[in-house]
Amino acid sequence: MTLSDKNILLIIGGGIAAYKCLDLIRRLRERGASVRCVMTHAAQQFVTPLSVGALSADHVFTDLFERQDEHDVGHIRLSREADLIVVAPATADLMAKLANGLANDLASTVLLATDKPVLVAPAMNPRMWAHKATLRNVATLRADGVHFVGPRKGEMAESNETGEGRMAEPLEIVAAIESLVDTAPKPLAGKRIIITSGPTHEPIDPVRYIANRSSGKQGHAIAAALARLGADVQLVSGPVDLDDPDGVSTNHVQTAREMEAQVHALLPADAAIFVAAVADWRSADSADEKIKKVAGAGAPAIQMVENPDILAGVGHHKNRPYLVIGFAAETQNMIDNAKAKLKKKGADLIVANDVSHQGGAMGGDDNMVSIISRTGTDEWPRMPKEAVAARLALLVAERLKTISV
Repeated sequence: MTLSDKNILLIIGGGIAAYKCLDLIRRLRERGASVRCVMTHAAQQFVTPLSVGALSADHVFTDLFERQDEHDVGHIRLSREADLIVVAPATADLMAKLANGLANDLASTVLLATDKPVLVAPAMNPRMWAHKATLRNVATLRADGVHFVGPRKGEMAESNETGEGRMAEPLEIVAAIESLVDTAPKPLAGKRIIITSGPTHEPIDPVRYIANRSSGKQGHAIAAALARLGADVQLVSGPVDLDDPDGVSTNHVQTAREMEAQVHALLPADAAIFVAAVADWRSADSADEKIKKVAGAGAPAIQMVENPDILAGVGHHKNRPYLVIGFAAETQNMIDNAKAKLKKKGADLIVANDVSHQGGAMGGDDNMVSIISRTGTDEWPRMPKEAVAARLALLVAERLKTISV
C-alpha cells in the first residue's frame, strides 16, 4: 500500500539498533510518507541528527527546551500533526517512562501529549527484555492500547548473547505501520483461514532428516496478505528461517504427521490454503540413536512409507472448508499434473508453479504461477512473492464474499 498521505513521527531511542532507523526512514519515504524525527540524547550517541535529517529531509527535534522549536509549544504540535508515532528502537527506559507517565525529555513528553496511535519496536538485551519490570511495563502498555512489533530472537550486536530482544527489521516495521494506518476495506473480516507453509522434516535418526528446499516465503507472504484483508489467519508452519508474520496466529510443527494433526485441530474454517511442501515419504522406523557408518558395510537400508496427504484429507473432510486451495510444485507437465491434482484432492483451486530451477520459485523471491480451476487456467506473470500473495488474497476474498459473516 502507499503511505503518501501519512505523517509519521519517528522517535529514535538510544540503542545500537538506532542505525536501522536510517533505513526505516528511507523505506517510509519510498512509500510516500512524510517522516519527522525526534531523537533522544542517547540516540545521538549512535547516529547523528545530520544523518537523520538528511534522510528525512526535515528538521530533527532533540531538545524539550529548544527555544526555536518550543516557541509555539512544539511538543504538542509534534504529537498532534502525526498520523502515527513510532518508537524505534524502544529502549527499556523509554517504555518505562511511557508506561508510568513520565515526561522529562522531548520524546517522553511527546508520547504523553499524544492522542494518536503509538507503535513501539523494542530493542534491548535479552535479560532486560525478560526482566519482571519490563514485562510489567509491556503489559501496561498493551492494556493502554500501545501497539508492538517485535522484538525478535537473534544475536545481540553489543554482545555474544543470543535471545529475544533484537529490534524488528525496517521492512517489518514498515509493514506494521501500513497495517495500523490502513483504512482500506477488510473483505475477509470474520473469515477464518488455515494456511500451511514451509517444508517438513522427517527424521531418519536424531541428526538426519528428509526435507526439501522450500523456504516458506510464499506461504508466509500469503498468510500476511490474508491478515491485511482482515482474516483470522491460522498459519501452520514447518521449520523455516523466517519470523512469524504479524497479525497471524502461527503454529510450529516439524513433521507431516504433526502438520496434519494441527490442521485438523484447527477445523472448521472458511478456507484452507496448502502451500507447504510436505515430504511425500518418511522413514518407517526413525532410529533412536545416530546411525553409524561402518567401514565396508555400505549404505544402510532405509524403508520408506508414505506420509499423509493433508490436502486430500481436508478436501474430502466432513468439515471441509468452503474454499480449499492447494499448491502444486512441478518440474514437468505442470498444467496437466495440476489438473489431475485438482480432481484427485477435492480442491477448488490449484496454484501451480514450476520449481525445476534451483533458486527459482522454491527458495527464491519471485514466483510465476498458474491458477487451475474446474473452469479453466489463469496464467499470472512472474512477480515478487509478496505480489503473488496480495493477488491471491484478493481472489480468496472474492470467492468467500458469498458466505455470510
